[in-house]
Amino acid sequence: MRDVHLSRKLVLEAPARVPDGAGGFAESWTVLGTVWADIRARTGRKRDGGEVSLSSTAYRIVLRGAPQGAPSRPVAGMRFREGTRLFAIDAVSERDPQGRYLTCFATEEAAR
Repeated sequence: MRDVHLSRKLVLEAPARVPDGAGGFAESWTVLGTVWADIRARTGRKRDGGEVSLSSTAYRIVLRGAPQGAPSRPVAGMRFREGTRLFAIDAVSERDPQGRYLTCFATEEAAR
């Protein structure tokens, strides 16, 4: 395993349902905390959708471990924010048998 350099500050956010006042719900995001991470790009692709192109890049994001059920432990469906960039978390696994680090597989999408 290569060295881990936790040099990027990310905000961990969880989805929250907020009443929209008309009997339905709107999705909002709740900040759970800040983590330091090592971010590496994996693959990317571009899809054309008529007037808008969508570029999608997959990332491997490594951060310090947290026990199962802890609010600081990311799960699929959450996201990381770095300024205006958003990384949707697709899956999370332990990077090592001791659980010192977690690997999050995430996707960043941008409309062009």
